[in-house]
Amino acid sequence: MKDQTHLPSALTREDVTAQILSARKVAGMTWEALAKAIGMSPVFTHSATMGMNAFPQEKAEALAKVLDLEPGAAELLSEPPTKIWSQAVPTDPCIYRLYEIVGVYGPTIKALIEEKFGTGIMSAIDFEMHLTREPNPKGDRVKLEMSGKYLGYNAW
Repeated sequence: MKDQTHLPSALTREDVTAQILSARKVAGMTWEALAKAIGMSPVFTHSATMGMNAFPQEKAEALAKVLDLEPGAAELLSEPPTKIWSQAVPTDPCIYRLYEIVGVYGPTIKALIEEKFGTGIMSAIDFEMHLTREPNPKGDRVKLEMSGKYLGYNAW
């Protein structure tokens, strides 16, 4: 039999995500605590652990160490992802409402961006997002702030 110590790992990106979810739960860590432990934002940390972004190598290694992930996990976490959505419109109520917001307010957001900046887009690559809880007598509010670099169409 051949020596298999130098063969590439059969570990997949999906395996790593499952390991992260399990290890985080066992450790009792919130996304906020995990992000702080590796020096990243909770928004990016969650997105990258779910395979929608790539961690910088040093952050992937830090995450793998904090959660004691299998060898090879950090390498997969730092590879550029292939972003695939399994449904046209998700049925999860929270995610569906975000689609609803874009469906209802998307044309308004686009019009206001163009009015203030010119014809172009808000980057989702050079991008930041913050989510906070705001107390309110009518029921606590979810405050979602997004900030993306403006890219005029002539910038492409």
